[in-house]
Amino acid sequence: MENFIHIKNTMAIKPVISALLLSAKATLLAALVTPVFLLSACNPHSPVSDVAASASSYADTKKDSASSCQTLDSCRKAAEQGNAEAQNKLGEMYFMGQGVAQDNTQALFWFRKAAAQGNAKAQVSMGAMYYTGQGVGQDKAQATSWWRKAVEQWRKAAEQGNAEAQNSLAEMYYNGFGVPEDNAQAAFWYRKAAEQGNAYAQLNLGGMYEHGLGVAKDHTQAVFWYRKAAEQGNTNAQNNLALMYDHGVGVPLDKKQAAFWYRKAAQRGAAAAQYNLGTIYENGIDIDQDYTQAAFWYRKAAEQGEAAAQNNLGMLYAKGKGVTQDKKQAEFWLRKAAAQGYKEAQDYLDEQKEH
Repeated sequence: MENFIHIKNTMAIKPVISALLLSAKATLLAALVTPVFLLSACNPHSPVSDVAASASSYADTKKDSASSCQTLDSCRKAAEQGNAEAQNKLGEMYFMGQGVAQDNTQALFWFRKAAAQGNAKAQVSMGAMYYTGQGVGQDKAQATSWWRKAVEQWRKAAEQGNAEAQNSLAEMYYNGFGVPEDNAQAAFWYRKAAEQGNAYAQLNLGGMYEHGLGVAKDHTQAVFWYRKAAEQGNTNAQNNLALMYDHGVGVPLDKKQAAFWYRKAAQRGAAAAQYNLGTIYENGIDIDQDYTQAAFWYRKAAEQGEAAAQNNLGMLYAKGKGVTQDKKQAEFWLRKAAAQGYKEAQDYLDEQKEH
């Protein structure tokens, strides 16, 4: 059975902020507090706590948050002293189980403290918890109420020219949280932020152009904005720019440039880029085929839970390409992939049982 090669695109528009590509709203909170993936998920902004906040006070709030939450103890101390950013951060830590036992009740407690002080990110998280019924009874009316509070704050800061607030407001329009879903408004605010150099907005605007959401589909513009964000070190944008080169979309097909940008993101731990770089080496199109490098990058992605990488690594072990042939290792990784619903892995395992 031949190995299945699948390219992983991290510009997952709809659902936007779900690492697992599930329902955007059902997984909103996990995405909001995990600065790993796209849009809200990759936006580590610290929202405005004062509805009249200026760009400078917005930046000062971020600085205060960073200094007050260097450790769990310092974060808790600051939170208990009433620091809204620290309260929000502590809520995130409880929700994700980072440094503490995962506890939705404690997460809700600290999110509520921060939200009551006007912390917009905490208000969004409160909305998500009410929407999904995590740590509290499900109440969609309460969810909408909290989201509207966040929108009000971000709109005021956005209208004052704050780029991070503009990006955050765009996300709310994109997802329809606290406002009617409106891709045109999302694109409008993404552009405002992107033109000020906000890398997350540049990534998001690139996605809107790539998929024709709120703007006319334009792959050249998608590449333009992905490149802007990629050059600032945004790993999702680097992966997406690599994909454009990999498939010749918006730019001439160029596997070497694809490998260059995949590597940039992969070296910084981006699992999708690690997987994609593995496929480049395994396929060996316009670059030297190298199964050892393919196995190396597949393993990096597989260890982060990428099902396609687990499948491909398992197949390399099954065939002894780039690694010593090892049926137990092959089965180990293929089972990992199959457990995530990866059909090709399960098909191969079933086929082996028949022999």
